[in-house]
Amino acid sequence: MGRLQVLSSQLANMIAAGEVVGRPASVVKELMENSLDAGASSVDVIITDAGRTSIQVVDNGCGMSPEDALLCFERHATSKISSPEDLESISTFGFRGEALPSIAAVAEVVLKTRRSGDETAVKVETGSFSQMTRSFCQAPVGTSISVRNLFYNTPARRKFLKSDNIEFRHIINEFTHIALTRPDVSFSLTHNGSTVLSVRKAKSVKFRILDLLGESVVGDIVDLSGDSSLVRISGFTGRPESSRKSQPNQFFFVNGRYFRSPYLHKAVMNAYADFIPDGVSPAYIIFLEVDPGSVDVNISPTKSEVKFEEDAAVFQAIYACVRSSLGRNGFSDSLDFDAEGAAKLPELGRSFEEYRPVAIEPSASFDPLYNPFDVTPGGWSSGKEDASALFEGVLPAAPKESAPADPLVVKGRFIVVESNSGMMVVDARKAGQRILYEQALRSLRSGEEHITQKVMFPVQVQVGPAPRLLFDENSEILRSLGFDISPIGNDTIAVGGVPEGFEGSEQAIHDMVGDLLGVLAVDPHGLPEIMHSNMASKFSAMAARHFAPIANKSQAQSLLEDLFGCENSETTPSGSRITWIIDIDELEKKF
Repeated sequence: MGRLQVLSSQLANMIAAGEVVGRPASVVKELMENSLDAGASSVDVIITDAGRTSIQVVDNGCGMSPEDALLCFERHATSKISSPEDLESISTFGFRGEALPSIAAVAEVVLKTRRSGDETAVKVETGSFSQMTRSFCQAPVGTSISVRNLFYNTPARRKFLKSDNIEFRHIINEFTHIALTRPDVSFSLTHNGSTVLSVRKAKSVKFRILDLLGESVVGDIVDLSGDSSLVRISGFTGRPESSRKSQPNQFFFVNGRYFRSPYLHKAVMNAYADFIPDGVSPAYIIFLEVDPGSVDVNISPTKSEVKFEEDAAVFQAIYACVRSSLGRNGFSDSLDFDAEGAAKLPELGRSFEEYRPVAIEPSASFDPLYNPFDVTPGGWSSGKEDASALFEGVLPAAPKESAPADPLVVKGRFIVVESNSGMMVVDARKAGQRILYEQALRSLRSGEEHITQKVMFPVQVQVGPAPRLLFDENSEILRSLGFDISPIGNDTIAVGGVPEGFEGSEQAIHDMVGDLLGVLAVDPHGLPEIMHSNMASKFSAMAARHFAPIANKSQAQSLLEDLFGCENSETTPSGSRITWIIDIDELEKKF
């Protein structure tokens, strides 16, 4: 007797479900797409316990006949394709007939559906061992599908689900992908009895972006449009100055379908090459319209990837369109202080100690450049009045009344002080980055809370539901770092305080929130120490973007004291120089 056997339909469906239904968000995606294929103008999604307990999607679409209500649970039962040629011109979301059979293989499903001409609705219930029952009931026109106890018969897969916050964030992401493409349809999302999102029909995609992603995103994007014989491009792309290290708001859609493409992402990044520094990326929401026959949407089980017949031409079209939008909106190339080829002063080695600022006898002096009216609030300050402790144990003991040479502040960014061999120049912004990095690292390692600088009036920022959850998930780490952030409703936060040294203006806080989202969107894994170092580095780099210029000598002295109290006062966490020395010989050569 042979060893091969044909799997039962139930087992085959469970295996297929492993490809189609990865988590609760997969169910939401499949059911919402079916609703849109049914011509619905209203789609409501109702979730309990992040989808573990139940997922319900209700629409006002065309409904199904009693016969189709049973047949839709059979694998590959579909009205969308009937020949190989149909696969080359797919214009709907669901076309393979896999969604409902796969969902029913790993959950209990109740379907109620009614067509406009039918007096009663049909109800189909599925249970264990592929049992199905059909009855009739009262229900409005359209379809309601309730999915309960997801993965009840595959406990191993249920065990691998993440926390409710993370799973619900995935649901919001899938909901957002679909709702962005259809401003002509109203959508709602309810979780545990509370309405998280409710968006009515919108006048345009931009209004839908405002409803789903928040005003901070809408304020940072500009229009995008282009047309060729191959592809029509529309949408929005981010202002260069709003680019982030980790950017969650990047979306590609083709013929109304969301997809991921590292290849086309590179086309966008190439277009920004002269406008943003390395390591950051812009927001973009790009809609592509192509001949359905020129794109294959059936290359992955989740249909999250596509293949274009002429992908190089699409790449070039996106590049040209984004580049044109940037030029049309008057953005100029950015300046990168750390760009290769920029003039740098000699680097310091192990002999760094000899370059510490020298102690001199105090003498009466005045600053002819001092302007009492030129005072910029903020700056890095430890609150310490005596900076002489900085030099204890570094140089030979000086008289008790001695003090370091007065620092000279250049344009609020650079501090110049005398050293034993010449002149030391300190980049205040990078010094602040190093100081905050070590403070953040200590806070993360020990649980010590960072000092919070309260703002005069809390600043409200609409971030959207999914980003709001990110702040909830990371509230402890944010608090330990000195952020005072409170949730307001489902999509807004109030910032009542920032870490000491951050600029507290309303615009700076809005920018800071965007940076925070970029940091928090990266789910940290690995050893706690690696996570701490990584997070501290990200927060300190973010702080450098919100640097408040040094206003006076007192702030300069305090910053120098904090800097030379660091374990490493020579470089930033990323390795950039903080302090440079111009020796006397070099100075003499200049004159």
